[in-house]
Amino acid sequence: MGTETSVPKRLAVVLLVVVLLGAVPTGVAAQSESTVGGTVVVEEGETIEDLEAVAGTVVVEGTVTGDVSAAAGDVRIESGGEVGGDLETASGSVTIDGTVAGDVDVGAGNVAVGEDGTVGGDFTAGAGNVVVDGTLEGDAAIGAETITLGEGASIAGDLRYNGDLQGNTDAVAGSITEDSTLGFDIAPTLQPLASWLVSLYTLALNLLLGAALLALFPRFSDGVAERVATDPLRTGAVGFGVLIGVPILLVAAAITIIGIPFSIVGGFAFALVVWVGIVYGRFAVAAWLLGYADLENRWLALVVGMIGGAILAQLPFVGGLLNVLILLLGLGALAWGLYTRRRTPGTREPEHRDRIGPDEPAGD
Repeated sequence: MGTETSVPKRLAVVLLVVVLLGAVPTGVAAQSESTVGGTVVVEEGETIEDLEAVAGTVVVEGTVTGDVSAAAGDVRIESGGEVGGDLETASGSVTIDGTVAGDVDVGAGNVAVGEDGTVGGDFTAGAGNVVVDGTLEGDAAIGAETITLGEGASIAGDLRYNGDLQGNTDAVAGSITEDSTLGFDIAPTLQPLASWLVSLYTLALNLLLGAALLALFPRFSDGVAERVATDPLRTGAVGFGVLIGVPILLVAAAITIIGIPFSIVGGFAFALVVWVGIVYGRFAVAAWLLGYADLENRWLALVVGMIGGAILAQLPFVGGLLNVLILLLGLGALAWGLYTRRRTPGTREPEHRDRIGPDEPAGD
């Protein structure tokens, strides 16, 4: 019996570790890397050959000696970052403040080449808005609704464009030609598409974290749902107090030199607690609502809650406000549950319970 029940627990622990690793920024240290992650970073001082990434954010602070290919919400070549080959990306936004030695071929909602940005090859972009304030050493072909050449811009070759060209056209050493064949109609769709890809990735992480929490702490999770359903006002007030009070305490701790390390570690720990609060809040609200339909299955509540929260996140203003309220409920129920558990130590989580509600006899 003990061996059989310990296997799901071990799997849940492994699942939780995988989720936490997937949620933190991923450093790239391999010679050639293909990766999927929330944030993919080539750290300052690191050198790799090539990078292929699907992520929420891709950041190059170090050196990629070869090519960079990315599908992401945001792609940034930071000041000091170097790409020795080509940059190809479809993303919500692209910012080049470093150096790309080869060609740049991007489709994005917004593209910017900063004052410190340099592109050694040809520059091709289809976007909603393009701002060039750096150096393009080859030819440029830009299709965008708005194309702005800043005072620091320098284009050594020819410029072909389609859209509203503004700014410092004297920055172009070659010819300037309007070319209606350069399209940018697809560019405005890339930013919401990238946003949805990031949302799907976040949804998957939230589902995995929720599954690990339900598998490891079934009674505690049911208690969270029960607290939200029975006393939402007080639970939300507790959550508001935690959300405001803990950061104040962390800032106060950082005032002293001894407290700085505790404040930093506490900040990371609190961020994790807030994430758990978001997951628990969505789970608890879904369980509460499903209870009115006599559907008291925790796994169904988890799926409905995570999908519902992801949909709310896409709604302007109202969705964000509702998700904040759900966070307060989840954070309050979590804090309340941890406080109660500390005052009554020694309780153990039962095995094989699928319903949300009063404790039931354990099955075989």
